[in-house]
Amino acid sequence: MLRKPLNFAVVGCGALAQGQHVPNIARSEKTVLHTCCDLSEDALAICREKHGALHTSTDWATTLRDPEVEAICLATTERLRLPVIELAGELGKPVYVEKPLARELDEVYAIQKVVHDSGIPFCVGHNRRNSPAMIEARDIFRRHMENPQPCPWRWNREGDARPKLPEDGVAQFTCRINDDWWSWKAWVFDKTQASHGPMLFEMTHFTDLCNWFMGSEPIAVTAIDSGMLNHAIIIEYAGGELATVTLCANGTFGYPKELYEAMGNGGVVVVDHMCEIRTSGVEGAPWRKTYPFLTDRHPDVGTQGGIDGWLEKKHAATAEVVASGNPMDLFTAEPDKGHAHALDHFADQIVGDGPVVCGIDDAVMATRVAFAAIKSAEERRIVRLEEI
Repeated sequence: MLRKPLNFAVVGCGALAQGQHVPNIARSEKTVLHTCCDLSEDALAICREKHGALHTSTDWATTLRDPEVEAICLATTERLRLPVIELAGELGKPVYVEKPLARELDEVYAIQKVVHDSGIPFCVGHNRRNSPAMIEARDIFRRHMENPQPCPWRWNREGDARPKLPEDGVAQFTCRINDDWWSWKAWVFDKTQASHGPMLFEMTHFTDLCNWFMGSEPIAVTAIDSGMLNHAIIIEYAGGELATVTLCANGTFGYPKELYEAMGNGGVVVVDHMCEIRTSGVEGAPWRKTYPFLTDRHPDVGTQGGIDGWLEKKHAATAEVVASGNPMDLFTAEPDKGHAHALDHFADQIVGDGPVVCGIDDAVMATRVAFAAIKSAEERRIVRLEEI
């Protein structure tokens, strides 16, 4: 039996909200698109006419105080986060907020205090935790790390004579991010809007994933950047684990954006663009599994699915862009990055039917790691988390 869906208000109805949160809330059986709030009447018209918002508003405080509104999806810029969360805390209303939490650490800690003091259900939009491919890959990897099974074909050259090494079996996680800065919006280059650039507004996605996969406490960060476009960071964990993030914005959308590789205890788990996972040396795990795409204008191309199918579909899409002159034709066969699942899982959390999705403390830790990377890159040294 389906439970009564929750009335959500979306505060901040820009491109991300219109592309993900607004339609996802409208489509879900667990949520109702009750109110859309934004200063732009054009954005509100789209929410009403295209997505069926029951109400619209230009006043976020009035929206939150509406007794029919049961939960908030906060998708404003970071300049308007803390006041909205403070009022939600006073009203006892759950909040799903986009990442990063805030522009500066003092605001991050202020938000954390509000959430702890009020006790409201709270979720930060590190949506990749909710991607079906990422969930399965992480489950496989954590089971392997916590209870490794003998791999019958692993080459044990020295046998009992093999030396004992303290880091034997310790995990390592790598993230490779390919982006194209020509696609970025103007606010990215505005220091009043994004004072720390991609090291904050993009990196928290990946520092959160590193923490989630490693299952250990980060203790130190080393980072180098070349400015806005190229970044490389290494995260050290309390158990000796290492995670690396390489983010390059001089790439292309004609190639998969994200590749994740988790290694440990003689096994490897790979997530390729969230449409395919591959494993080796992990007993009982599928060696390859593919995941459906969210949108596919080329169902007859790349029918094998997975990363090879995606590449064929993308090649067809690039040819269409050349012919049409419309760059939006490039976007087809998008991987499921977990946006809709995150909101559905948060709805479950609110009513007590599911665990915490991405709580305030995990999000604060991911943000601290990002700020440690910012400090490390600026000062060209290793930065310990206790400094942040």
